[in-house]
Amino acid sequence: MVRELIIFIYLLLFKIAFNFFKVFPLQIKTVCVASFGDNIDYTTAALKTLSDEEIIVLQEPSCHYPFNTNTSQVIPFTIGKPFSFLKSIYHLATATTILVDNYFAFLSVTKFREDSTCIQLWHAAGAIKKFGLQQPSTNDRGSISRKRFVKVYNRFDYTIVGSETMAAIFQKSFGLPDSRIKRTGIPRSDFFFKSTETDNVLKKLLHRYPIIKQKKVILYAPTFRLQELNEFQLAIDIEQLYNSLSTDYVLFLKLHPAVTSNLTILYKNFLYDVSDYYDINHLLLCTDLLITDYSSIPFEFSLLERPMIFYAYDKEAYEGENGLISNYQNRMPGQVVSTTEEIIEIIKSNNYETDRIRAFSEEWNLYSKGHSSLNVARLIIDSRSVDTA
Repeated sequence: MVRELIIFIYLLLFKIAFNFFKVFPLQIKTVCVASFGDNIDYTTAALKTLSDEEIIVLQEPSCHYPFNTNTSQVIPFTIGKPFSFLKSIYHLATATTILVDNYFAFLSVTKFREDSTCIQLWHAAGAIKKFGLQQPSTNDRGSISRKRFVKVYNRFDYTIVGSETMAAIFQKSFGLPDSRIKRTGIPRSDFFFKSTETDNVLKKLLHRYPIIKQKKVILYAPTFRLQELNEFQLAIDIEQLYNSLSTDYVLFLKLHPAVTSNLTILYKNFLYDVSDYYDINHLLLCTDLLITDYSSIPFEFSLLERPMIFYAYDKEAYEGENGLISNYQNRMPGQVVSTTEEIIEIIKSNNYETDRIRAFSEEWNLYSKGHSSLNVARLIIDSRSVDTA
């Protein structure tokens, strides 16, 4: 009850400020609300090739993506900085295009003008766990919360996807008609199709982590679990992995941005906490084996056609709380296991079931062919009813 009251007051104040700023003239500019940042960065880079308009990023405190070259301004989007926060609301109220990459509650009270377009870029190329209206916990929320969710989803004029499978998921999760789903591909996936860029990034990674010149890289990237916000517990047995694999492998640990690690690194030259590295796709370049669970990382990693193991040690509990894609066990492009011993056995035997990876990539990356950013940039230009000349 107290939480809902706080949200109500916050949204009421946001609505008052937003409606006040709507009296100002509409401006041809793209305003981006960034929680993750990568899809926004790739899209705005492509947009710069088509338009010289102003591009403004409203950066949430949790977003650490280094916006530098494509934007006119990067503004902290937090009520903790009142002047910047009001400035952010002003830009939202006067923009022709609004790009978002996550669920933002403020959208429930921002009735954009008819000449403005709100595009959801989202932050995942696919979905293993359920979200939005499909998430089991949604039904446990009060009617006020559920109505707010629907208002937010209805604010998306378009939602971009990289596959027909994801299009169907968004229609159910956001309650959107097919006409508001745009099959552009996922902007950040363009990275894997640019050999010059990938070569440069790989050189930088080799310089930053010289150990990967000598050993293969296992990247462990577990998804977010709500209980880990206050007390993070690493479920995989690092000591077992070290004793069995450290001769030939190093282990990179990439935690979800919402999780703060309190790990003490005891396994020198084996365990590397790379959670603060800003772009997961960069790390995928030097990854020989991905270990994850319900994360969206496998969708883009499958473009590289490298092996994966799915460490779903808490599958039943996680599925009950969050919901999982149907037939999870058989749809993943790699073996699903529940113990560290099984992981070691698969690695030792080199039994990765790699034949499933290409089919997985073809299903989920159907429209992500290296031109997705430009496709979204053209969507932005074409969706405007005002003259951009």
